[in-house]
Amino acid sequence: MAALSSARCCSQPCAYSHSPSPSTSTRRQHQSLAFSSSLSGPQLFVSSKAKFLRQSQRDNHQNVVLMQDGAVATKATPSVKESSLKKLENGLLSVTSSEDCKDAAVSDGNGNESTVSITVVGASGDLAKKKIFPALFALYYEGFLPKHFTVYGYARSKMTDAELRDMVSRTLTCRIDQRENCSEKMDQFLKRCFYHSGQYDSQENFAQLDKKLKEHEAERISNRLFYLSVPPNIFIDAVRCASSSASSSNGWTRVIVEKPFGRDSESSAALTKSLKQYLEEDQIFRIDHYLGKELVENLSVLRFSNLIFEPLWSRQYIRNVQLIFSEDFGTEGRGGYFDHYGIIRDIMQNHLLQILALFAMETPVSLDVEDIRNEKVKVLRSMRPIQLEDVVIGQYKSHTKGGITYPGYTDDKTVPPNSLTPTFAAAALFINNARWDGVPFLMKAGKALHTKRAEIRVQFRHVPGNLYNRNIGTDLDQATNELVIRVQPDEAIYLKINNKVPGLGMRLDRSNLNLHYAARYSKEIPDAYERLLLDAIEGERRLFIRSDELDAAWSLFTPVLKELEERKTLPEYYPYGSRGPVGAHYLAARYNVRWGDVGIEH
Repeated sequence: MAALSSARCCSQPCAYSHSPSPSTSTRRQHQSLAFSSSLSGPQLFVSSKAKFLRQSQRDNHQNVVLMQDGAVATKATPSVKESSLKKLENGLLSVTSSEDCKDAAVSDGNGNESTVSITVVGASGDLAKKKIFPALFALYYEGFLPKHFTVYGYARSKMTDAELRDMVSRTLTCRIDQRENCSEKMDQFLKRCFYHSGQYDSQENFAQLDKKLKEHEAERISNRLFYLSVPPNIFIDAVRCASSSASSSNGWTRVIVEKPFGRDSESSAALTKSLKQYLEEDQIFRIDHYLGKELVENLSVLRFSNLIFEPLWSRQYIRNVQLIFSEDFGTEGRGGYFDHYGIIRDIMQNHLLQILALFAMETPVSLDVEDIRNEKVKVLRSMRPIQLEDVVIGQYKSHTKGGITYPGYTDDKTVPPNSLTPTFAAAALFINNARWDGVPFLMKAGKALHTKRAEIRVQFRHVPGNLYNRNIGTDLDQATNELVIRVQPDEAIYLKINNKVPGLGMRLDRSNLNLHYAARYSKEIPDAYERLLLDAIEGERRLFIRSDELDAAWSLFTPVLKELEERKTLPEYYPYGSRGPVGAHYLAARYNVRWGDVGIEH
């Protein structure tokens, strides 16, 4: 039996009106409230949108409700309303507006308020300072955190509350929509931030933290979220101590685990087994921040809600799919960490493979978290084993440009001078199912390249018997339709089409139908950590990785990783700031593909 309490809920609906208050985001219109019957006394908490009754935004009227099992019920007859009133009389909770629902989220219906305590374990680290605390402040600034919440930093460093607040304040910005009262909001947020110094393997120190948390919770129903912003070798000790000494006694307890989740199948399985000694699976939130990116979130919307794309999403029309990740900087002092993992483990096995699974999955039964994750697992299990000849690895070397000398990977003092760890990798992957059979999915990821980008490029097949081949010329690739989803930076979606250049002659041009987010939407795009932290607080697990999904991902990459390391394969060296190893272009050419990011527009 897991030591940490896990919230179990019955399926009680929370009905909403279609007029949410301005302070409530439309993204959260489907939040629901439920009573937990497995804990001591009724406990109310905000739960997953997908687990409960949903009201369709598209209908935008009051007489259609999408039920939990997917059926559609109408509210056109008085008998339905009378039935709803009877349910209310039987003790079920109904909320008539989003603002009412927000207020009710801190009460169990009997006047007992709830609170959320967020503990950042490893609070003095770079991730906590640069990402986690700023994301929490942004959520508070936008009104997404509950009425009662506390943020605690926990680390080995000696620090006072005031010193933590000073450290955190240097990383907070008023970037969200540039609205007024930001400095006031910042002061209010910092007053809710506290610090506790302790060892990660000390039950006594976590017991002291528990005592402090209880003082702030003030006998409210306590919901606790632990964010493990620490190295993987500390995960188990921290979870064990939190389990025995600092878990909630009357609410939910959840733990966010940062990647890497092991180095291979064996170490990942061992980590999962150890975590499950103290946690249930539904308490473990394995975070991959790329799944929180706005354009990755939009991927399924683009495909499943647009008729022009869904029929084309198969081997019949798509020639290849490219998943590209590049950074224009090197390890810069993080070489000691990076050298233990390399670019394949750091980027390809998690970020890019997760995007591939979302891109290639079949239509899920519903938007329920498990339905989506089931389809992703099917994709991963359908993938052909990666062959060594379908992998190219590289490592950046020193390069002088514009009078500036950029260091090579092994020039980093934290990296062994004879390291063979790849800083670049490209691979061809294939999915053995009816939809994608024979379509190459080309991945490449690297550091110290010529540009910073993350994008998905979908290259469609050539038009059979194209009437304008003579006008296009011999380079058919330049005439191929291509859908580009730029995840970062400068988010955009654009479709490359062939178009006639205005004039009396017949000259063709390749043009873009462009959705540029900065031009289309005035609202700034939230950071991925904001979305994922909010989902974890709400119990929404759709963007977090399930254990069998993790197993399937490692099963795909572990054999080729071991083969590379056992053979001591030499990486191909490429200059700092270049486009990467030449071998990546030969790999693509083997499958009659040209990398889209080195096309004519660049």
